[in-house]
Amino acid sequence: MAEYDHPATTSGAGHHHQSMIPKETAFQALNTIIQLHFEKTLEKKRAVDLQKKELWKLFHLFFLFLALVFLGEAQTRLECRHCWVPIGLLSLGHLIFYVSVAQTLRCINGFKYQRRCHKLTLGLATERLRQLKVRLSNGGVVDEMGEELEIHYQEPPESYFGKFKRNWALHFGFLIFIYGFMVSSSVVLLCF
Repeated sequence: MAEYDHPATTSGAGHHHQSMIPKETAFQALNTIIQLHFEKTLEKKRAVDLQKKELWKLFHLFFLFLALVFLGEAQTRLECRHCWVPIGLLSLGHLIFYVSVAQTLRCINGFKYQRRCHKLTLGLATERLRQLKVRLSNGGVVDEMGEELEIHYQEPPESYFGKFKRNWALHFGFLIFIYGFMVSSSVVLLCF
């Protein structure tokens, strides 16, 4: 990087030369950071939307599977002792479906958390760019690779992460409850 001598730093013996960066380079660096995190935010949004579409596909396939099993059972009324094969098939289908839903929800929560981190970093970089513009418009200078160009990846507070843990626990508990309900409903529908 090129060094620029500031008049205040070159007058007098014993003063060290500070390496100054041109304001265009500072603006470009911050704009690059802003662009990167904006694109990452959009990428995570698209990933969440894609996962939601996959979730809907799972729902459609699962309900098609349920319809086929119950339609096949409705054609011939089985006695309770012969219903364990369809009940086992339904239970296995439910288990696979709910594990897939749980995994998809975990991915969605992960993408949302990453998106939040990129949004926080984007906000910090935007604020630093604004501060830099204000300082330069008031006659200030850009420090040597100072703090205004150093943007670290931001993470939300611990309470935000706790929110995701609570949501995941609620979703998981709900899926376990629905799994038990659906298996018992299948037994009741097929046996009685």
